[in-house]
Amino acid sequence: MEKVDVLVIGGGPSGSVAAAIVNKAGYKVKLVEKLKFPRFVIGESLLPRCMEALEAAGFLESLKKFGFQEKFGAKFVEHGTVCDFNFSDQFSKGWNWTWQVPRADFDQILTDDLMKSGVEVQFETTVKDILFDGTNSITTVEQENGISSKIHARFIIDASGYGRVIPKLFNLDRPSDLPARKTLFTHIGDTRRMDYDEPNRITIVSHKEGVWIWVIPFSNGNTSVGFVGLPNFFEQFEGSPEQMFRALIQSEPHIKDRFDQSEYIFEPRTIEGWSVTTDQFYGDGFVLTGNVTEFLDPIFSSGVTLATVSGHKAALLVCRQLNGENINWETEFQQPTMAGVNTFRSYVTAWYDGTLPRIFFAPNQNPTIKNYICSVLAGYVWDLDNPYVKKHESALKALAKVIQIEASV
Repeated sequence: MEKVDVLVIGGGPSGSVAAAIVNKAGYKVKLVEKLKFPRFVIGESLLPRCMEALEAAGFLESLKKFGFQEKFGAKFVEHGTVCDFNFSDQFSKGWNWTWQVPRADFDQILTDDLMKSGVEVQFETTVKDILFDGTNSITTVEQENGISSKIHARFIIDASGYGRVIPKLFNLDRPSDLPARKTLFTHIGDTRRMDYDEPNRITIVSHKEGVWIWVIPFSNGNTSVGFVGLPNFFEQFEGSPEQMFRALIQSEPHIKDRFDQSEYIFEPRTIEGWSVTTDQFYGDGFVLTGNVTEFLDPIFSSGVTLATVSGHKAALLVCRQLNGENINWETEFQQPTMAGVNTFRSYVTAWYDGTLPRIFFAPNQNPTIKNYICSVLAGYVWDLDNPYVKKHESALKALAKVIQIEASV
C-alpha cells in the first residue's frame, strides 16, 4: 500500500494548484487523473483573479513561455451595440490581465510542472472506492491496464471536476437551481480575425433572448465559438452538427461574415445539463474544490477562477491541519467559497433574466459603476469593498430599475 500525506483527485487547474501548494509546504502528495493528457475540455477564457492562485502555485513562468493569447477584457454585443470592459479599469486592486487558452495545452503545462517539482502524477487512473477512518483514508484506484492498487492518505482533495468522485461515491450531489442549458461549440480556423477586431479579449454576443455566443481567440490562430441556450432553442436546426453550427453562424449578423466559410478544427460538440451542486464541501479527511463544489454556467467564465482559488485555499488549510491546527472548514472554506459562487450566481441570473443586458447596453453609463462591475467580470468576487460584490443581487436590481425609469422619462 502506497502512503502519502495528501491524495489529489483530478489533474485540472484546481487539482494542479492544490497539489503544487501542498508539495511546496513539504508534504508528500500524489495526484491521480482518470484521463490521459493532453485532453480536450472547455473553460478556455480565464479571469485575472485566477492569476494569483497560479502565481502562488509557481506556474506562471512556464505558462508565460508558452505564449498563450493575452486577455485584457471582455466585450458584450447586442444588435450592434457594444459594451466594452477593460480590466485595467476595474475597481479592485489586483491583476488586470490573464490568458485565453486551449485547455489541453494549459492543463498539460500545469501537470508537467508538477512532475518536474517531484509530485507523482498518475494518469488513466480511476478511483473505485474510498474508505475513511477518521481523517485517514484508503483509496482503491484502477489503472487503464486493469491493475488495482491502494493509496493510504492523511487527507484527500477532490478536484475531479465533472467526475465528482466523492459526491457520487457518498451520495452528496444535489440538483442546481439553475435551468439545464446546452451548448454547441467548436474551434474555427479564424483567418479573418484581424479584419474584425483585436483578439485580446473574449466577445459575448447576445444572440436572442436567453441565447448567447462566446468568441474566444487563441494565439495559435484558432478561435473557440459556442452557442449557449435552452435545449429547445437548438431543436429548430437540423442536419449534422456541422450543418447545424453553420446555420447558427448564418443566423447571427455580428459573426456571420467572419466565420461563414471558415474551416472547423473538429466537428461541433454538445454539452448540456452542466449545473450541479452539493450541500457539503468538506468532511472528515476530505475537501471538494473547483467544479466538484458547484459549476454555474459558462457565461462570465467563472469556472477556472473558482477552481484555482478554491484549490489554493483548500490546500493551505489542509497543510495547516496536517501541521496540527484545528481548522473550522465551515467558516474558513465553505462560507468563503460560497460567497464567491453566490456573487457569480447573481450575475449569471441577471444575465439571463435581462437585468444585466439592460445595464450593459444602457446609454450614458456611470463609469464608476462600470468599474465596480468590471471587477466582478475580472473574478474579484470576494472584494467586499465593492458594493456590487457586497450587495450583488440588490445592487444590480436597483441599478436596472433606475435605468428603466430614466429610459421611460
